[in-house]
Amino acid sequence: MAPPEQQHPQYAADRELLNTLLLSQPTDRHLADLARLIIRYEGFPGARDIQADLQKLLQSWGHTEESLFAYTRALHWRERVYNTNQDGRDDWA
Repeated sequence: MAPPEQQHPQYAADRELLNTLLLSQPTDRHLADLARLIIRYEGFPGARDIQADLQKLLQSWGHTEESLFAYTRALHWRERVYNTNQDGRDDWA
């Protein structure tokens, strides 16, 4: 028997962000967000809709995970992509 699907604590905020990304052209920030979300949901036992949309977005923006991660590593090395949230909390959970 398969384990039950889990609800990710960041699901609502991530779903909202992903919906925005699906309607956007890829900017450096959007590519960084996509990479961050792929890492967050990799192997997560739930949020199948988010995982499917992440893969669709990756394809539609012409990247593989490998090329996206290489690009965003270089991007983070060159410049600060994320500023600390207004409440002082980073969104890496």
